[in-house]
Amino acid sequence: MFKRGSKLYSILKGKCPRCHEGEFFKYKMTINPKKITKLHDNCPKCDLKYMMEPSFFFGAMYVNYGLAVALFVAIFIIAKMFIGLTILQSFITIIIVSLLLTPFTLRLSRIIWINIFIAYDKNVKKLS
Repeated sequence: MFKRGSKLYSILKGKCPRCHEGEFFKYKMTINPKKITKLHDNCPKCDLKYMMEPSFFFGAMYVNYGLAVALFVAIFIIAKMFIGLTILQSFITIIIVSLLLTPFTLRLSRIIWINIFIAYDKNVKKLS
């Protein structure tokens, strides 16, 4: 399930969706707002063009919205039901955790979005 050739491998490792070898993001995980979503123009290994068309990653906003809603619901349930916080404390917890996880969810939504459209190809020609 989590081996080369699966979508999960590309998503969780941050690899090119086609060859699963090249890095998708220019920078490792960072909190620098200018570097969070910076991508290579093409895959360093198989030369896949990541920005397939202008504004391609606008669709990742929908993925990010879904991730955020799922995150908010999970945090609320944990805070309210399991920890026993008040509603106000639960909402404050949601805001704090969502701000802390924003860099992660932005990156995750982009890699999920491109993996929807690009499949793994074990026969793709690799660049040296």
